[in-house]
Amino acid sequence: MTKVKVYSTTTCPYCHMLKSYLKDKNILFEDIILDYNPEKEVEANHICQSMGVPCTHIVKDDGKEVAILGFNKEALDKELNL
Repeated sequence: MTKVKVYSTTTCPYCHMLKSYLKDKNILFEDIILDYNPEKEVEANHICQSMGVPCTHIVKDDGKEVAILGFNKEALDKELNL
């Protein structure tokens, strides 16, 4: 099963839009809110190669990992087969 993690902040409007989009598409994801988990910032920066949010980390069934920075519907749809 594909695993999805979203690194977000409470004040980011794109984070809210991304999470709402995933919920609307019935995609289960782990929501890592960096405001409450600052120790995860290094992890998010490493995955997306950026300090920006949202950062979506997808691990597919075959082990392939994909990182998507920002709210990019086209990339999400492609990687999640939506």
